Amino acid sequence: MTDYAPFSSAASPALVDLRSDTVTKPTPAMLEAIAAAQVGDDVFGDDPTVNALQERVAALLGKEAALFMPSGTQSNLCALLAHCGRGDEYIVGQLAHTYRYEGGGAAVLGSIQPQPLPNQPDGTIKLEDIAAAIKPDDPHFARTRLLALENTWSGQVLSTQYTNAACELAHARGLATHLDGARLFNAAVASGRSVADLARTFDSVSICFSKGLGAPIGSMLVGSRALIARAHRIRKMVGGGLRQVGLLAAAADHALTHHVDRLADDHALAKRLAEGLATLPGVTVTPPQTNIVFVQISDGRSTALLEHLKSRGVLATGLIGLRFVTHLDVDAAGIDHAIAAAREFLEA
Repeated sequence: MTDYAPFSSAASPALVDLRSDTVTKPTPAMLEAIAAAQVGDDVFGDDPTVNALQERVAALLGKEAALFMPSGTQSNLCALLAHCGRGDEYIVGQLAHTYRYEGGGAAVLGSIQPQPLPNQPDGTIKLEDIAAAIKPDDPHFARTRLLALENTWSGQVLSTQYTNAACELAHARGLATHLDGARLFNAAVASGRSVADLARTFDSVSICFSKGLGAPIGSMLVGSRALIARAHRIRKMVGGGLRQVGLLAAAADHALTHHVDRLADDHALAKRLAEGLATLPGVTVTPPQTNIVFVQISDGRSTALLEHLKSRGVLATGLIGLRFVTHLDVDAAGIDHAIAAAREFLEA
């Protein structure tokens, strides 16, 4: 039995918001958990709820320690700054979130040089490209210190065979490894592997509670005690010192307990949406592995389709092709309504 209220197919349909899995609202049970949370001042280290959550997540991912962050961007930034110093370099995918969508924070705030490399269609970076990008120990070059990968990448799950090989290469060349695992639980559910297995070869991992897990805010950085101690200092410098954060930690803890297994429902709805849209004229759909569906529309009609969908109570984004993201506030009726609205436009 779920404790959320998704789309209802009434005469005036409720909004079917497929822009992102960040748009979810706290469920009634999550709100109860927030209201019942025991809190303290986290800057003094005495918020019991966030302390317990940090211990839980560290153990869940098989790492020594964890640190709660307000956002995934801050979590990734603190990781990069904890791994690298001024004049250092990190290797990253050209289309990775840490490089492309986080405001250049590592460069702006940490004087860390990104070395972006092409992402392959499956989200991987060729091992030979990684090896070739590692700079020699020479004063002409930035010091290559870190390899940063992302899982899932545009909703696709990186294979453990690939991540193991990439991390083995990086470690053999003296680099640390960081995983932007904003949707790592989606990857775990889709692959049938544990998050600890997916995180095992990485020195640090960032996860998000505010995407598929449905919490209103929050991310977590995990790694060794030494790295988390450095990240804790950096979090303070970038304005992340937190007070009665147990209110937010309680929401994240509830999400971990109740919203992980149900990610399979989101994946099934994404497949349902993809299969429905693929039957429409002029539509090319990338088969989803998790909860994100990418769609290409022929004849330059993407913007017009988005406007039509909006007029029918369906929201999506068009930044990198049309993107539809399923989540706990959407059900099968909402997906069918979205398909019908798209059909109305494309078959007119």
